[in-house]
Amino acid sequence: MPVLRVVVDPEVPAEVANLMRRNGPLLSRIRRGWNPEARDGARVPGPVLGVFALTVVMAGVTFLAAGAGAAPLLALVAIELLVIAVLYAARKPAPADSLERVLYRHARQWQGRFLVLEDLDPPSRHLLGRAQQAIDRVLRSRVNALGLLDGVRNSVMLPAEEWEIARLLAKLSALRARHRDLARGARTPQVATAMEPLERALAASEAAVVARVEALERYAAHVAEAEQALLSQHQIEALRAHLPEYEQLVAETGAGRFMAPEIGRLAQDADRLRQALEDSIRSAHEAFRYLDG
Repeated sequence: MPVLRVVVDPEVPAEVANLMRRNGPLLSRIRRGWNPEARDGARVPGPVLGVFALTVVMAGVTFLAAGAGAAPLLALVAIELLVIAVLYAARKPAPADSLERVLYRHARQWQGRFLVLEDLDPPSRHLLGRAQQAIDRVLRSRVNALGLLDGVRNSVMLPAEEWEIARLLAKLSALRARHRDLARGARTPQVATAMEPLERALAASEAAVVARVEALERYAAHVAEAEQALLSQHQIEALRAHLPEYEQLVAETGAGRFMAPEIGRLAQDADRLRQALEDSIRSAHEAFRYLDG
């Protein structure tokens, strides 16, 4: 199963959404409660603690050597405290614009507008993986890059469909978990009867999401057919470009009466492939319209 990416509401700014998608594991840690801004509290750095410990030891030695004379002790303590102050002031604070801090601020600002792996149970993760694979096949296809599909609508509608599927799967996952908690333990017949409609509602909701994923997969399959037809058409056209050389060779060797029909079929193959490409593109557009509702 492919690694799932973070799913972000299309209304989130693209720069923020891309940052979240690139840092899924870190975003998951933040979702679990990790706060990078709390880890650099007002703790004293290691070197400062070392100097402070040395101060205590030397102060004790000085006190024993000087007896009641406190002046050397006070002077030494003052010098060491000055060193501590300089080291503490010179310590390098964590940059306020570090990746962790920036991502944490975005996660708080856009709470509820992104979904991570932990928001989904295993069946939902599987469905989301299927949806993301289908979307990637469409957006990365050559026919989409060449503009043979509706590239603008693809770039807008497919991320929106991914978000909607992920959002529904997250709600379904949460309700399934709650349902399992309520159903845990011995159930009386009355409770079992009362829960049956809820279980049917969960099953029907999952079936509806599965239908949306399958629609994406059908669209991706039509795009794959168009991709194959495009590749075959280019290969046949490359062969046709050299057709005069083959015809000349056949004429010079006197093999024309044997080979002319076979060579002539090459042009027919190219025409058939061109028609197949047009049919595939037409089927993809029809699947897109069905997907678009």
